[in-house]
Amino acid sequence: MGQAWLLGLLIVVVYLFSTINILKEYERGVLFRLGRLVPDASGPGLIFVFWPIWKMVRVSLRTVTLDVPPQDIITHDNVSVKVNAIVYFRVMNAPRAIVEIENYLYATSQLSQTTLRSVLGEVELDDLLSKRDKLNIKLQEILDQHTDAWGIKVSLVEVKQVDLPEVMQRAMAKQAEAEREKRAKIIHADGEFQASAKLADAAGIISKEPIAIQLRYLQTLTEIGVEKNTTVVFPIPIDFIKDLLEIKKRE
Repeated sequence: MGQAWLLGLLIVVVYLFSTINILKEYERGVLFRLGRLVPDASGPGLIFVFWPIWKMVRVSLRTVTLDVPPQDIITHDNVSVKVNAIVYFRVMNAPRAIVEIENYLYATSQLSQTTLRSVLGEVELDDLLSKRDKLNIKLQEILDQHTDAWGIKVSLVEVKQVDLPEVMQRAMAKQAEAEREKRAKIIHADGEFQASAKLADAAGIISKEPIAIQLRYLQTLTEIGVEKNTTVVFPIPIDFIKDLLEIKKRE
């Protein structure tokens, strides 16, 4: 009789200890009483769960970092690329996250992959590479709208990497090289235009003062002499040669 009493007491003590649950600051307990949901989540702190009448599901309220695996996407301009992204979300309403969806982590992952393919498939490659900020905001808004019914808040979506086919990489490299050559030619042509304008202005000034060309000749001789060259080139005025040719024609 005494042993049965001790055994019963031991069972009661073990049961009481098993009802004790400690929830951390970032955890909440979703309680079910006889299968019915208790509206408000419990925790943090010490929680008593008297099973089998009560059942508790732990839910973490910390931000979850979800790595979306690379997705094969065909852009609006028919370019095949692989894109992966990262999604940050957290549970805002623990009871809804448990009751409204079977597995909110898996569901959010699948929704992220589907949304990534559908949204990026509507844009062109140039926009995908240069307008990531706008695309990230659009992805975040769509995911947050769909997961709000599950009590989940999507705070940030970032397109992490875009893998281009090797053929497309070579084509883009050629395009960039051609663009650089185009800019170089434009700059060179603009320099030639400005130089010709300055030469035209200088010719106009010299035509008004013929002695100016002689002064320019002397300045050139001075510059040649500074360099200590053994050969001195003396410029002959073109007008002088022209006069000689006219004299020869008259003879």
